[in-house]
Amino acid sequence: MQPLNGVRVLDFSTLLPGPMCTLLLAEAGAEVIKIERASGDDMRNYSPKVGADSVNFSLLNRGKKSIVADLKDPETIVKIKQLIAEADVLVEQFRPGVMDRLGLGYEAVAKMNPRLVYCSITGFGQTGPSAQIAAHDINYQARAGMVALSADRDGAPIVPPVLTADLAGGAYPAVMNILLGLRKRDQDGCGCHLDVAMAENLFTLMYWGLGHGWAANQWPSPGNELLTGGSPRYQVYQTLDDKFLAAAPLEEKFWINFLTLIGLTERQSVEDASIVKARVAKIIAQRTAADWMGIFEGNDVCVAEIVGLEQATQDPHFIERGVFNRTLRTSDGTVIKALPTPLSPIFLGENACVMSASLGQHTDEILNASGQKSVLAQNQGKQ
Repeated sequence: MQPLNGVRVLDFSTLLPGPMCTLLLAEAGAEVIKIERASGDDMRNYSPKVGADSVNFSLLNRGKKSIVADLKDPETIVKIKQLIAEADVLVEQFRPGVMDRLGLGYEAVAKMNPRLVYCSITGFGQTGPSAQIAAHDINYQARAGMVALSADRDGAPIVPPVLTADLAGGAYPAVMNILLGLRKRDQDGCGCHLDVAMAENLFTLMYWGLGHGWAANQWPSPGNELLTGGSPRYQVYQTLDDKFLAAAPLEEKFWINFLTLIGLTERQSVEDASIVKARVAKIIAQRTAADWMGIFEGNDVCVAEIVGLEQATQDPHFIERGVFNRTLRTSDGTVIKALPTPLSPIFLGENACVMSASLGQHTDEILNASGQKSVLAQNQGKQ
């Protein structure tokens, strides 16, 4: 049995943070009911598509049920409230105040279901001067000081390639807090309201910069720090064939091994960092990436060739580990690889082909299961 079997989750979220959160819950066995407007989650219309929906939507929403609901319709709100009364978890990522205006805010629904774990995911949290500001991932990273660290000493910051705020600041903290909320409920019988703010959760990821700033007033600058390009021991080096190696021989034993294998045996002080980087770069540029990886093979030097995403999915190590073994079936019957998740395999169900629901596929089933007549049935009765 999976750890979240029997847990019912109502998912009011769209796009990435909430759907990734509820995907992880679904993977662990929870029943996730995705509540969508008539036009569906915006991500359904992204490209490329696999069948009726985008591949992005299918990857993030496999294993969930979909119902269509007009949250501005009073009769529909009555039905939704009954679902909430029977739920264990609710996930929403509207701007602060929207759920309250719909009559579905935490204070209102906690009266009908005091055991509910209610998770609100927003950019800046439920309170504070920035709570209502519209923003996206790069904005949250910019406000938290993260984007500034992506530049080299002389260049402008680059656009981050990973939606770090959505995932590491939103989805993952939401899952952690939901599980803690369920554990708390096991202990005291009471639910709770979780306020997950993506921007502020990014600070945890920059612990080293905060520590240096608070302890020694040495606030990090781009391109100058140990892990941002300031050290020859944590650096990207270009090879003869215009490929790149990611070298991270930080510890002394790894650094000595690295210098010995590339033929740079003279010792250099920390103050000579720029000189050492230039010397190492000149040596690495004299051989191909394959040559260097052959030289480094079997030695502890902490070096990896930088490869593209396609090549990474073909890495024999990841293949042997079964990282991409799971599959999903889209709404039109197409089978594609499923998005890997960080859940331990012991918490996953059988490696079956999990479905991605079509828009509104479970509307009648879910409403009827809650003792409600579907809108369709009601309309038929009036005819």
